[in-house]
Amino acid sequence: MNYMKYITAILALVISGQVFAGNPDRRGTNGGEQLLINPWARSNGWANVNTANVQGIEATWINVAGLAQTKQTELVFSHTRYLAGISINNFGLSQVIGKNGGVIGLSLMNINSGDIQRTTEQQPEGLGTFNVQFTNLAMSYAKKFSEKIYGGMLVRFLSEGTAEVAGSTMTLDAGVQYRTATHTNEEIRRLKGNDFKLGISVKNIGPDISYAGDGMSIRAQDPSKSYSSTLQQRSAKDGMPSIVNFGMSYDFRLDKGTEVYFNRLTLAGNFTSHSYQDNTGAMGLEYAYKTFFMLRTGMLYQQGIFSSDARNTAYTGFHAGFTLELPFGKNKSSFALDYSFKQTKPFGNMHTFGVRIDLGGKDND
Repeated sequence: MNYMKYITAILALVISGQVFAGNPDRRGTNGGEQLLINPWARSNGWANVNTANVQGIEATWINVAGLAQTKQTELVFSHTRYLAGISINNFGLSQVIGKNGGVIGLSLMNINSGDIQRTTEQQPEGLGTFNVQFTNLAMSYAKKFSEKIYGGMLVRFLSEGTAEVAGSTMTLDAGVQYRTATHTNEEIRRLKGNDFKLGISVKNIGPDISYAGDGMSIRAQDPSKSYSSTLQQRSAKDGMPSIVNFGMSYDFRLDKGTEVYFNRLTLAGNFTSHSYQDNTGAMGLEYAYKTFFMLRTGMLYQQGIFSSDARNTAYTGFHAGFTLELPFGKNKSSFALDYSFKQTKPFGNMHTFGVRIDLGGKDND
């Protein structure tokens, strides 16, 4: 079948990603660390376990294949208070195009460090402030290749730095999703679930990043000469934090012996192979009452994460969140509020708030 060539290409990317994976000795030497921060509320709420069943524009962070499950048009805005007061704003738009099940996506993520005191050799007590900006712009395309197979690819442009020093590069993501059951009616699909799902994605594959700017130079006096000169320093190149995700999920239908299913419980798991840190595993649960209310929680595990002495990350593993979604209009449109909580130590906990507008249309499944 035609979609087999896409699956083969994705698996080839997964294999290539594994070549660079699983080397904790390289911890802290990568660039593009913001690529590992999930700015979306729903997937954060259950520890990023939904590689297999993520849907819509939020899929562009964990598995772009899920973008193909956009109904018609989706707009999402989220705001995150990250660690010690860092502000993260994220916007996403997805749109069905044509009649072949294709969906395009656009997402923009900005991280602002807030004001940081500026010091110099001449002014060690401080001289004004500056801030660090991180910006990621992603463009993606996903498609339904069969009744059970979805696939997608994404290109992301990222820049980071201050007014004096900055760097930029680009990365590629790709992913596939498989599910065992299909429902042509969107409402039935959401209420009854899709049984078993499987997802694989490879992320952040791209060239190294280096930095340049006036901040890389210094004016110095050569003792052997009577004049000073400007010395330009060269930046080392940092690799991208490439990862490979393997995820599975299963929908339990809690309304036994009835024709209509109001209650769903989804169990999901995910394994992430990292290139610059220890690999991680996660388990999560999501309960849904129809399409109106969803409650989720998850636990992420990484070597030493439960010990303050052995932990190599600020995260302690626990996640939680919920969604309130209300329909409006005649085309099965909906408006949703999302929230997620992520526990960290010793910094303040991470809170993400999201607003989602899902405009109606024919179900893209």
